[in-house]
Amino acid sequence: MKRVDLIRTSESFRCKLVRHGAKHDWYRNPVTGVAQPVPRHREIKERLAKRIVRMLSNTDEASGSRGGSGGVP
Repeated sequence: MKRVDLIRTSESFRCKLVRHGAKHDWYRNPVTGVAQPVPRHREIKERLAKRIVRMLSNTDEASGSRGGSGGVP
């Protein structure tokens, strides 16, 4: 998946850019409180892109029992 498409998808969930890291940009969903790094590669592997989208989406699936950082208790 192209990085631009991943960012557009994340922003469709109302995610905001939190900060620029050395090799990643951090996006946070203000509704769920979940933050995820987005690599700065032009192409992001499909499996990783799907995981980022799943974590940043507004669904309960993202805050399931699989763990993950930044979830709202």
